[in-house]
Amino acid sequence: QVQLVESGGGSVQAGGSLGLSCVASGDIDSGSCVAWFRQAPGKEREDREGVANIYTGTTITRYPDSVKGRFTISQDNAKNMVYLQMNSLKPEDSAMYYCALGRSYGTVCAMGPSTYKIWGQGTQVSVSS
Repeated sequence: QVQLVESGGGSVQAGGSLGLSCVASGDIDSGSCVAWFRQAPGKEREDREGVANIYTGTTITRYPDSVKGRFTISQDNAKNMVYLQMNSLKPEDSAMYYCALGRSYGTVCAMGPSTYKIWGQGTQVSVSS
């Protein structure tokens, strides 16, 4: 089974940028979904918020309004890696960020966590005001 490992978290001031990386231990099949989620302190796993996803092998992406225009997800197929570039960070972006792999529904990737079966261990992002 593919394993996912995130990296790149850290602390930054509001308005700053961070880039997260997710590397897969094996090939990520085209036509699946890779997503970034975040879990704020005090929230349950099932309440993880999807902040970006990509229909693998394409440039089809989805973002919630809360991060649209600030976050960008991208994929490097050759390296089995998915990235999340986060700009104009806000204190409310502070959370543990997870990479996850799941199935697609046609060309649509779900924003919720329930259909993602493989998860990384997470990387912490802290944004100070």
